[in-house]
Amino acid sequence: MLPLSLPSPSQGVWHLGPFPLRAYALCIIAGILAAGWFAERRWTKRGGEPGVISDIALWAVPFGVVGGRLYHVVTDPELYFKAGQDPWAAFYVWNGGLGIWGAIAMGALGAWIGARRKGVSFGEVAGVLAPAIPLAQAIGRLGNWFNQELFGGPTDLPWGLQISPTRRPDGYEGYANFHPTFLYESLWDLGVVGLVLWVEARFKVTGGRLFAVYVMGYTAGRGWIEYLRIDTVNHILGLRLNVWTSVIVFAAAAAYFVIAGRRARDRDDQRDADASPAP
Repeated sequence: MLPLSLPSPSQGVWHLGPFPLRAYALCIIAGILAAGWFAERRWTKRGGEPGVISDIALWAVPFGVVGGRLYHVVTDPELYFKAGQDPWAAFYVWNGGLGIWGAIAMGALGAWIGARRKGVSFGEVAGVLAPAIPLAQAIGRLGNWFNQELFGGPTDLPWGLQISPTRRPDGYEGYANFHPTFLYESLWDLGVVGLVLWVEARFKVTGGRLFAVYVMGYTAGRGWIEYLRIDTVNHILGLRLNVWTSVIVFAAAAAYFVIAGRRARDRDDQRDADASPAP
């Protein structure tokens, strides 16, 4: 028999003496470690020097965390700077609140710096990271489960998520079960991992174009998942901000995929023409 709903953890913080152990942070760290391991294996399998990805991660991860937090705070400033709110809470990353768009943008900058310092191609690094990043996201999303946050609207589906009364938003106090959008996104991310690996193997797509496949796959899912969520967020023309961001980023990634592909074909054609013997 199917369960009538999915339970939420009774707590997300444990204390080892005076030190808090937060499930959200542990999930983020586990995701980063899994992605690093996966990317390192992909890099060395291609003949890359062992340890390069780990060294680049020393730049990419801190930049990504800062970027993710900045995006969250900038797009939801009322959570921290409105009357009655604590502005210092903007620095409390362990309580949740990392925007993936800022994390990817700043993380990419950190990875570029790291790649430059190691003397390796940033495009090759991006291709190696393409399936590793959604793996990290899939694991990291479980942190939202422990925090009982970022869920969707009420549902009577058997996988509806039980939310504690104190965590239910205004207007939804009479409902007990909600869409587990964190789980939807986690499963979607795993699907994106498979998609990227399939495109890479089937069509021999590499480098920045493979990273664009990841971006397109993720944003396609984030758009409809975001539409289900009921947490407070800014809207533009009736749509949640992150829906618009998904559309724009998807279009940019698709344009890059097409343009970069055409340029690669033109280079191949020119190389073939140069190699052809003169008549």
